[in-house]
Amino acid sequence: MARSSAVAAVSGLALAAAFPPYDIWPLSLVAVAAFTLLMRGRTVRQGAWLGFAFGWPFFIWLLQWLHTVGWDAVVGLAAIEAGFLAVLGACTVPVMRLPGWPAWAACLWVTEELARDRLPFGGFPWGRLAFANTGSPFTPLAALGGAPLVTFAVALSGTLLAAAALALARLRPDPRDLRTALSAGAALALSAAVLLVGLLVPLPTNATDHVRIAVVQGNVQQPGLHFLGRPMMILDNHVQATLKLAADIKSGKVPKPDLVLWPENSSDLDPFTHPEAYDKITQAVQAVGVPVLVGVLVDGPDADHVQNEGIVWDPVKGPGAHYTKQHPVPFGEYVPFRKELTKVISRLDEIPRDFYPGRTTGVLQIGPARLGDVICFEVAYDGIVRDTVNAGARAIVVQTNNATYGRTGQPEQQLAMSKLRAIEHGRAVVTAATSGISAIVAPDGKIEQRSKEFTQEVLDADIPLRDGTTLADRVGAAPEWTLAMVGLLSCAAAVALGRRERTRTAKGHEQQ
Repeated sequence: MARSSAVAAVSGLALAAAFPPYDIWPLSLVAVAAFTLLMRGRTVRQGAWLGFAFGWPFFIWLLQWLHTVGWDAVVGLAAIEAGFLAVLGACTVPVMRLPGWPAWAACLWVTEELARDRLPFGGFPWGRLAFANTGSPFTPLAALGGAPLVTFAVALSGTLLAAAALALARLRPDPRDLRTALSAGAALALSAAVLLVGLLVPLPTNATDHVRIAVVQGNVQQPGLHFLGRPMMILDNHVQATLKLAADIKSGKVPKPDLVLWPENSSDLDPFTHPEAYDKITQAVQAVGVPVLVGVLVDGPDADHVQNEGIVWDPVKGPGAHYTKQHPVPFGEYVPFRKELTKVISRLDEIPRDFYPGRTTGVLQIGPARLGDVICFEVAYDGIVRDTVNAGARAIVVQTNNATYGRTGQPEQQLAMSKLRAIEHGRAVVTAATSGISAIVAPDGKIEQRSKEFTQEVLDADIPLRDGTTLADRVGAAPEWTLAMVGLLSCAAAVALGRRERTRTAKGHEQQ
């Protein structure tokens, strides 16, 4: 069992290398195949342990960007997330005894991700197979069934590779066994077919309307957990970059945009309680002469809460429509069981007030464009982005602040999600980051522009505004729930059949 545990750990690390910043996506197939082979002939308890042995190192490496908060946070969160893979391992063991098991085992990967994306405290979707395949032949499948369909296809291709390996192992004693050879060949052919079928999916990118945008990345004074530094510094950075943009427009160096996008936390002070911040923002907006989407933290409905908002700031009317982040990050933007946990984890006192969640989608009219605002980690959640598009967003803006996790791989992982969302919804996705990576992603998932980290930079682009919806938008979460339920039912059927077989065997022994 020690050797199998070591193989499981190495396989988990291989899966981590499939994700950005490494982007070796074929390793996701290898990792799924190895995970599946490890479950062959195991007990349920052994499967659970091997699933955990696979998942814990996987998540530790994948989430190592959290070390800026503390390695205990990395190890603890990785252990919680690995628990879901332990359940996946336990369920895969009986399912592999069923006919057609590669399909049922692949469905279980969707089941695991569905649960992990929602539990606990609203879930944590990092590490989905789909997010390791935002530039692979599987990616176009997102336009049909979203990220869950991509995950299913990757898992199915991997489990079919495992089935082929098992058939080849059976072929060793008798290489002339034609039936086994055909079985191995069929599994390999099906695996390749699943891999390549996404290339047949059309990706509509045509648009009759366009809008010219500028993305201001003002930068921060220092990376890491305490990136804020002295109040007004970050706001000054974005103001100065916008004033320079206004000067370049006036001199004819760059064309005038229709709107400007600032990132999350681009104002480090609430402009409604700090007049100097209000005046600074107004100065920049009036200088550039077009509406600006400003990321700010504002006071919440009571003294114990704040709100993370994107506010449309007009050069004539001032602040207007706004979007409040719907999904604050637990232990990052609010503290569950605050009274109890702060007694034992003093570091949680660094989050003095909980973020109050918004209740509506982020569809905002910004100048001539109806855009959908999504703030930071919300891009990882299928429902938030899908609801925003279905509410009328013609392009997606991701306002983010990754200064805490700069140069750790986290910005690249988040950008990969934007690539998948572009294809999934047939929309241009614009990422506006305080310190990077800011980017322009076309509706086909191609990154057309991207900034460097920890630089002050302005991106300008002409982006398409689209009204058409993809099949993924129309079917919503139905494919995910369907595949997940098939996985659960297959596991239940395998357990029931196993019990029936054991009962039959026991009766046979008694009769003897």
